[in-house]
Amino acid sequence: MYNALLSYHDAVLYRSGEPYRILAGAIHYFRVHPGLWRDRLRRLKAMGANTVDTYVAWNFHQPQRDAAPDFTGWRDIGHFIDLAAEEGLDVIVRPGPYICAEWDNGGFPSWLTGIPGIGLRCMDPVFTAAIEEWFDHLLPIVASRQTSMGGPVVAVQIENEYGSYGDDHEYIRWNRRVLEERAITELLFTADGGTDYFLDGGAVEGTWATATLGSRGDEAVETWKRRRPGEPFFNVEFWGGWFDHWGEHHHRRDAADAAREARKMLDLGGSVCVYMAHGGTNFGLGSGSNHDGSRLQPTVTSYDSDAPIAENGALTPKFHALRAEFFRAQGLEEMPGLPVELLADPPVVPAQSLPLSAGMDLLELARRSAKPVSSVKPLSFEQLGLDAGMVLYSADAILPGRAEAPSECRLKITGLNDRAYIWVDGVFAGVLDDTSGAEGLPVTGTGASAKLDILVENLGRINYGPLTGQGKGILGGVLVNQRYTFHWTQVPVALSEWGNDELEQLAGADFDLGEPADTYIALPDSGKGFVWLNGFLLGRYWEKGPQVTLYAPAPLLNAGLNHIKVLELGKPGTVVELRAKPDLGPEEPGPIAAAELP
Repeated sequence: MYNALLSYHDAVLYRSGEPYRILAGAIHYFRVHPGLWRDRLRRLKAMGANTVDTYVAWNFHQPQRDAAPDFTGWRDIGHFIDLAAEEGLDVIVRPGPYICAEWDNGGFPSWLTGIPGIGLRCMDPVFTAAIEEWFDHLLPIVASRQTSMGGPVVAVQIENEYGSYGDDHEYIRWNRRVLEERAITELLFTADGGTDYFLDGGAVEGTWATATLGSRGDEAVETWKRRRPGEPFFNVEFWGGWFDHWGEHHHRRDAADAAREARKMLDLGGSVCVYMAHGGTNFGLGSGSNHDGSRLQPTVTSYDSDAPIAENGALTPKFHALRAEFFRAQGLEEMPGLPVELLADPPVVPAQSLPLSAGMDLLELARRSAKPVSSVKPLSFEQLGLDAGMVLYSADAILPGRAEAPSECRLKITGLNDRAYIWVDGVFAGVLDDTSGAEGLPVTGTGASAKLDILVENLGRINYGPLTGQGKGILGGVLVNQRYTFHWTQVPVALSEWGNDELEQLAGADFDLGEPADTYIALPDSGKGFVWLNGFLLGRYWEKGPQVTLYAPAPLLNAGLNHIKVLELGKPGTVVELRAKPDLGPEEPGPIAAAELP
């Protein structure tokens, strides 16, 4: 039986029998263009880290049930792990199957969570069978790169923050067994918040319990001494920054404050993984959503997270502050290898303003997107087999009133978890969302049949908490006052699959470059929508902010002609700006401490 490279006893962590501590940072391969993987890993190494940590997003590899998981190109996690080894970094893999990570659906494919009646993150046999099939594809890639096979993988996580969701310890032990049966022999661990509440639900005997928290680390160390004697303390998610929701401010954490908190845990002998060391970008439709109990909270496209290595790779004051703590923990003044002075900020395209041409009418474009699907009641995204994007719902409804005396009624949508754009007889009537859908829109009727068109935009699936797996689209029905409307057609609008034929119909702008470089795209007079660069879906923009610019990394640009395409959902603009600096919006301190409370 192979002995894992990492081991522990008497609350001390060992590597090959020598006392050791993990000084790590999280980088998610699915949030970084593969052409920049090595660069970002190299910058992490320059921060003084000895380990890189990454989640595995199942839905990134297998968005459709009828296709095998894809591990090529951007999805080649094996290559990412190999590059980490070449840069002298150990690797921690967190395969889930649930990852949270502010990623759409917490990493679960929508075809899985859309199975009627399925029990998530428990011993439901339908759920566990799907996990085993997924792991049969994924885990050989990880197992073959463990240190026992000459690779860099030193530890693998069991599930993720389960104590925030459930307390089925049989399920956690099953996850451990599934990993072991598929040749994972390195050190296994669970990860939960730093209090008794989270440990009660997620930690099991015989498996290393690690922590996730952004502050009060000294209190968590004391909790571990009481609850997990003999186990070394490891904060596998030290929240040095925070993510952003649309409609909020950009969250910042003071660099000195983050460094002080890291020092607390390091001085007490703990290990630390900075989450995120480099956040990257929620490209395409990868952003998830949270829910505060009363409303949906969709996450922005940027996942900069106020990380020490910024979204574009720039080294921030937080990088230097945490670098000093990592060096101090190793008794070093300077790390051997690449000097940090050589890691210059990436070059950028000169700032310029481009005229934005007009595109096809939104409603007409949606109607042409796919073949309509008919049903008596509205169908959800899941029933239509659509992972993300939009659905156009159309039906005829009788709006009360008389020709000689039109009257007002309320058009309501029940079970709406997103944002709906509504037209009556081709005239735009307004927007409903998850908070206003039940109240409805005032519309005028004459007693005659009217054509309803409702375009529902999926704002991102919930990634955390008891509503994980919630469906998308119209899950209830459409009412005129208290009366249901039946007989619908649905047109799936699969934005992530759009090619040249669809993109040619959009608003656009072109520009020339001598050499590819980073740029930041802004649409100062547009409202809300999506941006493609050279056929690649960069992500969403929204005038409500906080995010103003979309990061476009150099590998997505061409030497020569470049094309920007814009799908605007409500307020078409006339200009596209290429900016030389990011603008993530007005700032406020992140809710680090509050996020740790049950």
